[in-house]
Amino acid sequence: MEGTRTLKRTRLVRLLAACALCLGLAFAFAGCSGGGSEGASGGDAPKNDQAAESATRTFTDSAGREVEVPAQIDRIAPAGHTATQVLLTMAPDKLATLSQELTADQAKYLGGDYADLPVTGAAFGAKGDLNKEAVAAAGAQILIDTGEAKDGIKEDLDTLQTQLGIPVVFVETTMDTYGDAYEMLGELLGMEDRGAELSAYCKNAYDETVSVMAGIPEDQRVRVAYLLGDAGTNTIAKNSYQGQVVDLVANNVADLGKVSGSGSGTEVSLEQVSLWDPELILFQEGSIYDTVGSDPAWADLSAVKSGNYYEVPGAPWCWLNNPPTVNQVLGMQWLPRLLYPDHYDDDMYDTVAGYFKTFYGYDLSQAEFDEIAAHAQAK
Repeated sequence: MEGTRTLKRTRLVRLLAACALCLGLAFAFAGCSGGGSEGASGGDAPKNDQAAESATRTFTDSAGREVEVPAQIDRIAPAGHTATQVLLTMAPDKLATLSQELTADQAKYLGGDYADLPVTGAAFGAKGDLNKEAVAAAGAQILIDTGEAKDGIKEDLDTLQTQLGIPVVFVETTMDTYGDAYEMLGELLGMEDRGAELSAYCKNAYDETVSVMAGIPEDQRVRVAYLLGDAGTNTIAKNSYQGQVVDLVANNVADLGKVSGSGSGTEVSLEQVSLWDPELILFQEGSIYDTVGSDPAWADLSAVKSGNYYEVPGAPWCWLNNPPTVNQVLGMQWLPRLLYPDHYDDDMYDTVAGYFKTFYGYDLSQAEFDEIAAHAQAK
C-alpha cells in the first residue's frame, strides 16, 4: 500500500515537473516571440524606411509628361542656371548640386553654405555640359528643369531621364506664369506653403505691373534699347525670351524680326543703334556704362546727350535676364518704377528689399541697395 502511495507521489511529482517545464517553455517561446516582435519591429524599420524611400507618385510636368517621382524629395539637381536660381529661392536646403559656382556676392545674399555644393553644369543650352556622373555621385533623387518650353522638349527630357536613371521634371517659367510655377513646385516638393507664398508675390507683382502699363498707351511708352557686350553693340531683341521685362513695360527699339535666345543677345552696329536713337538705354553690367558718356562715337545719341542711360543691377543676378528666370520678377518691379515714377507712390528701396526678404530671406540694408542700384535710379 505504502509502495503504491510512493509510486503515485512519484508520478505526481513528475507530472507537476513536466507541467512546470511546459509552462517554462511556453513562457520562453512567448518571450522569444515577444523578442522576435521587437526585433521584427526593429527589423521592419529599415524595411519601412526603404519602402518610404522607394515610394513614388505620378507628377504631370509643364511639358505634359507624366513622371514617376519620389513621394518624398530631399535631394535635387537643377538642370541648368534658370533652375538653380528658382530652386535657391524655393528649396535651397534640398539642393544636392549647383549648375554653376556662386560668386562671393551671390553667396552673401543666398547663403555661403550653398557655395560648397558640387557644380555639375547645365543639361541644355549652348554648352550642354551636364556632368551626369557627378549628379549620380551627389545622390540626387530628381533633376528639375525650368524655363522656356522649346520645341522637342518632351523628347529631350525623356532622353535625359533615361541617361540619368532618375526622374526629370520640367516647370515652365515665364513672366505671367511664375506664380503657377511656384505652386507646381510646392506640389512637387511637398512645400505647398512656401510655394503659395512665392506664387502670391509673383502674381501680385505681375498684376500690378500689367495694371500700371494698361494706363500708359503704347505710343507713350519709353523707347528703350537694352545693350550689352564689350562694345555695347549687342542687343536683347524685341519678342525674345531674354527680353520679356523690357517688352512688358517699354517699347523695345530692337525689332529685329528673328531673335536670339542667347543671353549675349544679337550683335548690331553702332550705326543701327543711332538709327533707332532710343530715348533711354539700359546697359548690362560689364558693358560700357562707365565710358559711354565720354565716347565721341556715342555722343550724338539722344539718350547719351541727355544722360538718360542706366546700368542694370546684377545682384545676385542680372535683374532683367541672363539667365531669364525669377530675377525678372524683381526686374519688372524696378524697370517701370525707373521709367514711369509718377505712376508709383512707393519707395524703390522698399520694393527691392521686400523681394530680397521674400525670396532669399535676406534683410537688405539701404546702404546695400544704394550700392547695388548705384546706376539704376533716376538721375
